[in-house]
Amino acid sequence: MSMRSLRWIAGVTAMLMSVSGLVAGGEEFAKANQAYSDGRFEEAVAGYETLVREGAWNANLFYNLGNAWYRLGNFGKAILNYERSLALEPHHPEAEANVRLARDEARALELRGSDIERYVSAVTARQLTIAATITFWLALFLGVHWYFAARRSRVSLGFIALSLCITAAAILGIVTLENGKRGDSLAVITGKETEARLATADNAQSILVLPPGSQVKMLSQRGEWVYAELPNAQRGWIPATVVERVRM
Repeated sequence: MSMRSLRWIAGVTAMLMSVSGLVAGGEEFAKANQAYSDGRFEEAVAGYETLVREGAWNANLFYNLGNAWYRLGNFGKAILNYERSLALEPHHPEAEANVRLARDEARALELRGSDIERYVSAVTARQLTIAATITFWLALFLGVHWYFAARRSRVSLGFIALSLCITAAAILGIVTLENGKRGDSLAVITGKETEARLATADNAQSILVLPPGSQVKMLSQRGEWVYAELPNAQRGWIPATVVERVRM
Protein backbone atom coordinates (compact mmCIF):
# COMPACT_ATOMS: atom_id res chain seq x y z
CA MET A 1 0.00 0.00 0.00
CA SER A 2 1.35 3.44 -0.93
CA MET A 3 1.91 6.49 1.26
CA ARG A 4 -1.17 8.05 -0.34
CA SER A 5 -3.23 5.06 0.81
CA LEU A 6 -1.88 5.38 4.35
CA ARG A 7 -2.79 9.05 4.43
CA TRP A 8 -6.25 8.31 3.11
CA ILE A 9 -6.78 5.68 5.83
CA ALA A 10 -5.50 8.10 8.48
CA GLY A 11 -7.74 10.90 7.31
CA VAL A 12 -10.89 8.82 7.04
CA THR A 13 -10.30 7.16 10.41
CA ALA A 14 -9.70 10.48 12.15
CA MET A 15 -12.97 11.86 10.80
CA LEU A 16 -14.83 8.75 11.89
CA MET A 17 -13.26 8.95 15.35
CA SER A 18 -14.56 12.51 15.78
CA VAL A 19 -18.03 11.02 16.12
CA SER A 20 -16.94 9.17 19.25
CA GLY A 21 -15.25 12.09 20.97
CA LEU A 22 -16.63 11.13 24.39
CA VAL A 23 -14.47 8.01 24.40
CA ALA A 24 -11.30 9.86 25.38
CA GLY A 25 -11.45 13.35 26.76
CA GLY A 26 -14.87 14.25 25.35
CA GLU A 27 -14.93 17.70 23.83
CA GLU A 28 -11.14 18.13 23.71
CA PHE A 29 -10.78 14.87 21.80
CA ALA A 30 -13.40 15.98 19.30
CA LYS A 31 -11.63 19.34 18.87
CA ALA A 32 -8.31 17.63 18.17
CA ASN A 33 -10.00 15.32 15.67
CA GLN A 34 -11.56 18.33 13.94
CA ALA A 35 -8.18 20.03 13.74
CA TYR A 36 -6.79 16.90 12.12
CA SER A 37 -9.66 16.76 9.62
CA ASP A 38 -9.03 20.42 8.74
CA GLY A 39 -5.35 19.74 8.08
CA ARG A 40 -4.15 21.59 11.20
CA PHE A 41 -1.90 18.75 12.26
CA GLU A 42 0.29 20.64 14.75
CA GLU A 43 -2.85 21.77 16.56
CA ALA A 44 -4.17 18.21 16.50
CA VAL A 45 -0.92 16.91 18.03
CA ALA A 46 -1.10 19.56 20.77
CA GLY A 47 -4.69 18.58 21.57
CA TYR A 48 -4.02 14.85 21.67
CA GLU A 49 -0.87 15.26 23.78
CA THR A 50 -2.77 17.40 26.28
CA LEU A 51 -5.16 14.48 26.77
CA VAL A 52 -2.20 12.10 27.12
CA ARG A 53 -0.68 14.28 29.87
CA GLU A 54 -4.07 14.32 31.61
CA GLY A 55 -4.10 10.52 31.62
CA ALA A 56 -7.04 10.10 29.23
CA TRP A 57 -5.33 7.09 27.67
CA ASN A 58 -7.16 5.14 25.02
CA ALA A 59 -6.00 3.07 22.04
CA ASN A 60 -7.83 5.38 19.62
CA LEU A 61 -6.26 8.48 21.20
CA PHE A 62 -2.73 7.18 20.63
CA TYR A 63 -3.70 5.94 17.17
CA ASN A 64 -4.95 9.37 16.13
CA LEU A 65 -1.86 11.00 17.65
CA GLY A 66 0.28 8.65 15.59
CA ASN A 67 -1.62 9.66 12.46
CA ALA A 68 -1.09 13.35 13.20
CA TRP A 69 2.65 12.88 13.74
CA TYR A 70 2.81 10.89 10.52
CA ARG A 71 1.23 13.72 8.58
CA LEU A 72 3.90 16.03 10.02
CA GLY A 73 6.57 13.68 8.69
CA ASN A 74 7.77 12.50 12.11
CA PHE A 75 8.00 8.73 11.70
CA GLY A 76 9.57 8.16 15.12
CA LYS A 77 6.73 9.80 17.02
CA ALA A 78 4.13 8.25 14.70
CA ILE A 79 5.41 4.71 15.26
CA LEU A 80 5.81 5.32 19.01
CA ASN A 81 2.14 6.23 19.32
CA TYR A 82 0.96 3.39 17.08
CA GLU A 83 2.92 1.09 19.41
CA ARG A 84 1.25 2.68 22.43
CA SER A 85 -2.12 2.13 20.82
CA LEU A 86 -1.25 -1.55 20.32
CA ALA A 87 0.01 -1.83 23.90
CA LEU A 88 -3.51 -0.91 25.05
CA GLU A 89 -5.34 -2.84 22.33
CA PRO A 90 -3.01 -5.46 20.79
CA HIS A 91 -5.31 -6.23 17.87
CA HIS A 92 -6.29 -2.67 16.91
CA PRO A 93 -6.58 -3.30 13.12
CA GLU A 94 -5.87 0.25 11.94
CA ALA A 95 -2.89 0.68 14.27
CA GLU A 96 -1.48 -2.68 13.16
CA ALA A 97 -1.77 -1.69 9.50
CA ASN A 98 -0.39 1.82 9.90
CA VAL A 99 2.56 0.86 12.08
CA ARG A 100 3.65 -1.67 9.45
CA LEU A 101 3.35 0.87 6.64
CA ALA A 102 5.08 3.64 8.59
CA ARG A 103 7.86 1.26 9.66
CA ASP A 104 8.42 0.19 6.04
CA GLU A 105 8.57 3.80 4.87
CA ALA A 106 10.97 4.82 7.65
CA ARG A 107 13.04 1.61 7.18
CA ALA A 108 12.74 1.16 10.94
CA LEU A 109 14.28 -1.93 12.54
CA GLU A 110 12.37 -4.42 14.70
CA LEU A 111 13.48 -6.53 17.63
CA ARG A 112 13.56 -10.27 17.15
CA GLY A 113 10.97 -12.17 19.15
CA SER A 114 11.63 -15.59 20.68
CA ASP A 115 9.90 -18.75 19.47
CA ILE A 116 7.72 -18.81 22.59
CA GLU A 117 6.63 -15.22 21.94
CA ARG A 118 5.30 -16.23 18.55
CA TYR A 119 3.01 -18.79 20.19
CA VAL A 120 1.65 -16.44 22.87
CA SER A 121 1.48 -13.26 20.78
CA ALA A 122 -2.18 -13.91 19.93
CA VAL A 123 -3.19 -13.19 23.54
CA THR A 124 -2.43 -10.47 26.08
CA ALA A 125 -0.80 -10.68 29.50
CA ARG A 126 -4.14 -9.65 31.03
CA GLN A 127 -5.96 -12.52 29.31
CA LEU A 128 -3.30 -14.97 30.48
CA THR A 129 -3.57 -13.60 34.03
CA ILE A 130 -7.32 -14.22 34.01
CA ALA A 131 -6.79 -17.75 32.65
CA ALA A 132 -4.12 -18.50 35.27
CA THR A 133 -6.34 -17.22 38.09
CA ILE A 134 -9.36 -19.24 36.98
CA THR A 135 -7.46 -22.50 36.47
CA PHE A 136 -5.56 -22.11 39.76
CA TRP A 137 -8.75 -21.69 41.78
CA LEU A 138 -10.37 -24.52 39.83
CA ALA A 139 -7.43 -26.78 40.68
CA LEU A 140 -7.64 -25.72 44.33
CA PHE A 141 -11.39 -26.38 44.48
CA LEU A 142 -11.02 -29.78 42.80
CA GLY A 143 -8.10 -30.62 45.07
CA VAL A 144 -10.09 -29.89 48.23
CA HIS A 145 -13.06 -31.85 46.87
CA TRP A 146 -10.82 -34.79 45.94
CA TYR A 147 -9.11 -34.78 49.36
CA PHE A 148 -12.35 -34.94 51.34
CA ALA A 149 -14.23 -37.21 48.92
CA ALA A 150 -15.28 -40.65 50.15
CA ARG A 151 -14.03 -42.16 46.89
CA ARG A 152 -11.07 -40.44 45.28
CA SER A 153 -11.56 -40.49 41.53
CA ARG A 154 -8.61 -40.69 39.16
CA VAL A 155 -10.61 -38.54 36.73
CA SER A 156 -10.76 -35.74 39.29
CA LEU A 157 -7.03 -36.09 39.86
CA GLY A 158 -6.50 -35.80 36.12
CA PHE A 159 -8.55 -32.58 35.98
CA ILE A 160 -6.50 -31.18 38.86
CA ALA A 161 -3.26 -31.95 37.02
CA LEU A 162 -4.62 -30.45 33.79
CA SER A 163 -5.70 -27.26 35.58
CA LEU A 164 -2.29 -26.88 37.18
CA CYS A 165 -0.58 -27.42 33.83
CA ILE A 166 -2.72 -24.72 32.23
CA THR A 167 -1.94 -22.39 35.15
CA ALA A 168 1.80 -23.00 34.74
CA ALA A 169 1.58 -22.47 30.96
CA ALA A 170 -0.32 -19.20 31.44
CA ILE A 171 2.26 -17.96 33.97
CA LEU A 172 5.06 -18.86 31.53
CA GLY A 173 3.21 -16.92 28.84
CA ILE A 174 2.86 -13.86 31.12
CA VAL A 175 6.58 -13.91 31.95
CA THR A 176 7.44 -14.29 28.27
CA LEU A 177 5.24 -11.37 27.21
CA GLU A 178 6.41 -9.07 30.00
CA ASN A 179 10.08 -9.77 29.29
CA GLY A 180 9.84 -10.15 25.51
CA LYS A 181 9.99 -7.67 22.65
CA ARG A 182 6.59 -6.17 23.55
CA GLY A 183 7.19 -6.10 27.30
CA ASP A 184 7.62 -3.22 29.72
CA SER A 185 11.13 -2.40 28.43
CA LEU A 186 10.05 -1.92 24.79
CA ALA A 187 11.03 1.52 23.50
CA VAL A 188 11.05 3.34 20.17
CA ILE A 189 13.72 5.57 18.62
CA THR A 190 12.25 9.02 18.02
CA GLY A 191 15.40 10.75 16.76
CA LYS A 192 16.74 10.74 13.22
CA GLU A 193 19.37 8.11 12.32
CA THR A 194 20.47 7.48 15.89
CA GLU A 195 23.79 5.74 16.43
CA ALA A 196 24.05 3.10 19.13
CA ARG A 197 27.57 3.14 20.61
CA LEU A 198 29.85 0.91 22.67
CA ALA A 199 30.25 3.51 25.41
CA THR A 200 28.57 6.62 26.81
CA ALA A 201 30.39 9.09 24.59
CA ASP A 202 29.59 10.72 21.27
CA ASN A 203 32.97 9.65 19.89
CA ALA A 204 32.66 6.00 21.00
CA GLN A 205 32.53 3.30 18.32
CA SER A 206 29.18 3.04 16.56
CA ILE A 207 27.49 -0.39 16.62
CA LEU A 208 24.34 0.25 14.63
CA VAL A 209 22.51 3.14 13.01
CA LEU A 210 18.86 3.14 14.07
CA PRO A 211 16.33 4.84 11.76
CA PRO A 212 13.40 6.64 13.45
CA GLY A 213 10.74 4.25 14.70
CA SER A 214 13.17 1.39 15.37
CA GLN A 215 12.48 -0.84 18.36
CA VAL A 216 14.90 -1.33 21.27
CA LYS A 217 14.66 -2.77 24.78
CA MET A 218 15.69 -0.35 27.52
CA LEU A 219 17.87 -2.22 30.02
CA SER A 220 19.27 0.58 32.19
CA GLN A 221 20.09 4.28 32.19
CA ARG A 222 23.23 6.15 33.12
CA GLY A 223 22.83 9.90 33.14
CA GLU A 224 21.92 11.04 29.63
CA TRP A 225 22.49 7.61 28.08
CA VAL A 226 20.31 4.50 27.86
CA TYR A 227 21.77 1.00 27.64
CA ALA A 228 19.57 -1.03 25.30
CA GLU A 229 19.18 -4.31 23.47
CA LEU A 230 19.28 -3.62 19.74
CA PRO A 231 17.48 -5.20 16.76
CA ASN A 232 20.72 -6.90 15.65
CA ALA A 233 20.83 -8.80 19.01
CA GLN A 234 23.73 -6.65 20.25
CA ARG A 235 23.65 -4.13 23.10
CA GLY A 236 24.73 -0.52 23.08
CA TRP A 237 24.31 2.99 24.45
CA ILE A 238 21.78 5.45 23.02
CA PRO A 239 21.20 9.11 23.97
CA ALA A 240 18.21 9.23 26.32
CA THR A 241 16.77 12.20 24.43
CA VAL A 242 16.03 10.14 21.29
CA VAL A 243 14.32 7.09 22.78
CA GLU A 244 10.95 6.74 24.52
CA ARG A 245 9.42 3.80 26.35
CA VAL A 246 6.16 2.52 24.82
CA ARG A 247 4.43 1.78 28.13
CA MET A 248 3.99 5.02 30.02
